[in-house]
Amino acid sequence: METKTKQKQTKKATATKQETVLQVQYLDINSIIPDPLQPRKTFDDSSLKQLADSIAEHGVLQPITVRTSNKGYIIVMGERRYRASKLAEQKTIPAIVRDFVNNDVLEVQIIENLQRRDVEPTEEAEAIAYLTDRYSPEDIAKRLGRTENFVRQRLKLAGLIEGFKAYVRSGEMTIGLGTAVALFEPEEQQMLLESLEGEFSAHRVKRMVDGHTFDLTKAPFDLSDRTLLPKAGACTVCPFNAANQGNLFGNGKMVCTKTACFVNKKAKTLMNLIKNCKKTGMLLVPKISRYWMDEERNQLIMAQMEKQGLKVQLPDELHIIEKPIKPTLESIKEEFGHCDYSDEELKEELDEALKSYEEDRKLYDGAVDNGFQKGVLFHTDSYRSEEIFVKVRETNMSEDDVRSTPLEKRKMSECSPEEQIIKINAREERKKQIEHNRQFKEVVEMVRGTDYINTKEELSVDEMVAFSISLYENNVGYYNQLDHFPGFFGDTPDKTREDIVAQFRKTFKKETLNKLVRFLLTQQVHLGESNHVNNLTNCSFYIAMQTYHKDDIVQIEKSYDMARKKREKRLKERVKALEQQVEATKD
Repeated sequence: METKTKQKQTKKATATKQETVLQVQYLDINSIIPDPLQPRKTFDDSSLKQLADSIAEHGVLQPITVRTSNKGYIIVMGERRYRASKLAEQKTIPAIVRDFVNNDVLEVQIIENLQRRDVEPTEEAEAIAYLTDRYSPEDIAKRLGRTENFVRQRLKLAGLIEGFKAYVRSGEMTIGLGTAVALFEPEEQQMLLESLEGEFSAHRVKRMVDGHTFDLTKAPFDLSDRTLLPKAGACTVCPFNAANQGNLFGNGKMVCTKTACFVNKKAKTLMNLIKNCKKTGMLLVPKISRYWMDEERNQLIMAQMEKQGLKVQLPDELHIIEKPIKPTLESIKEEFGHCDYSDEELKEELDEALKSYEEDRKLYDGAVDNGFQKGVLFHTDSYRSEEIFVKVRETNMSEDDVRSTPLEKRKMSECSPEEQIIKINAREERKKQIEHNRQFKEVVEMVRGTDYINTKEELSVDEMVAFSISLYENNVGYYNQLDHFPGFFGDTPDKTREDIVAQFRKTFKKETLNKLVRFLLTQQVHLGESNHVNNLTNCSFYIAMQTYHKDDIVQIEKSYDMARKKREKRLKERVKALEQQVEATKD
C-alpha cells in the first residue's frame, strides 16, 4: 500500500514538473539565438516577409521551442517564426523551454523540419540521410508521414555531388532529374558536370543520363543469370538496378545504372551467340543495312564474327522469313490509334491482318520444304536475336541477268564505274535522309521534354505560320485546297521546303490562320448519331455559329420545332386514348 502511494506521488511530481517545463513563456527575443547546427539552411524571403506582416498584426500564434545554454536560449524548433518576429521588430516571443540530451535536439529539429512542406529538397535529403544512422527507411517514412519510396528517393538525392545540388536549389534542375543523376558514382557525376562547361541544360543532362542508363526490360540477356558475368551476378538483385534502389524511375521500373557492366553483359551475350551458331551450324545474320556497314558498331560486330570463323552475310544478300506475330484487336487499336476508326472498322482491319498472318504462317511453316534453313537474326542496336528461316539468294546469273537486275539490288562488284558512282551518291543521299530523321526526332523529343507547352507568351509569327501549314497539310484535302485555298503557298516551283516556308511567312496574315480554323470547324463536327445536344464538339460549334448565322439557324430551329410540336400533339392524343382504354378495363 505504501509502495503504491509513493508511485502515485512520483507520477504526480513528474507530471507537475512536465507541466512546468512545457509552460509557455514570453522570452526576450535578444536572449535567443538560432542553432548553428540546424539542418535547415534556406528560408524564402517573400514568405518570411508575409509571416512578419502577420505577426506584426496578430502576434506569434504558435510558440517556438528552445533549450537553455550558457548564453541564454538556443532555438530547437521555430527558427522561421523567430526570424519573422525579428523582421516585425517584436521585443518578446512565446516559447517553450525544454531539456534535451545527446543527439535528441538535432533529431527533433530534423523531424520537425521534414514534416513541413516547404523544405529545400537537397537539405531534406541530407537530413533524411542523417536519420538513417538510427532508423530504417521504413521507420523514417512512418515518423514523417511519407511513403517509403519518397524516403528512398531523397536518400538517393543525398548522393548528388555539390555542383548538381546547386542546380536543384536554384530550380534549374528538377528533383527527378537530380535523382537520376545521383544514381551514378560521384566520379561519373563529376564527368557529367564538367561536360556542361558551366552552362546547365536539362536536355543535355537528360541525354547524358539516358546514354548511361539502360532499360533492363529490353536487355538481350536473362536478368536472373548469375553466370553471364559471375563477378557482377544477376541483375535482379544488383544494387545498380534502380528497382532495388527505391523505385526511383517509377512503379518498380528496372533500369541499369552501371554502364560498364551492362555493356560487358551485352558483349558476352554476342560471343555466346556466335559460339552457339558455330557449334550448331546455324547461319548468324547481323541486321545491318548496306548503307551503314561502315559504322564502327557494325564493323566491330562483323569483325567478331569473322574472328570466330563465321561468314558475314547481310540481309540484302538473303531471303529471310521471320516468324509472324498473330495480330490481336489490341495491336490493331495501337497501330490505328491515330485514326478515328469505329469498332466495326477496327474489326475489318483485324480480319485483313489475320488473313495476311495466315499466309505468312504458311510460308514460315513450309520454309524447310522450300529450301530454307534455320538461322538467327541479330539486332545490332539492341543485341537481341530471333530465330528465322534463311536462304542465300541465287548468284549464278549471267552477265545479261546481272545487268537486267535493278541497280539498287546489285553489288558494287557487279556495277560499271559509272553505275558505282550512282550507287555511291544514292547511298549518301539515303544516309542523309536517315540522319535528318534522327536529328528531327531528337529536336522534337527535346522540345517535348521542356515546358514549351506552358509558355505564356502570345504565339509568335513563326508559330502561327507553323500551325497554319500543319493544319493545311494534314487536314485540307486536295479538292478543298483547290476550292477554298487556291495559291496557298504562292508560286513555289522547284523550291526547297525552307524557301517555301520563308515565302509563306513573308506574306502571312492572321486572316490565313483564321480561315483555316474556320474551315476545320466546319469539317470536324461529328454527324450521324452525334448532335449539338449530346456532343461537346458539336455543341461548341453550334453556339459559335450563332454569331454569323443566327437568323438562318432560327429559321431551321422553327421548322424543326413546328414539326416536333405537331408530332408531340399527336402523341399526346394517342397516349390519352390508350390511358382511357386502360381505365375502362379497370372498371
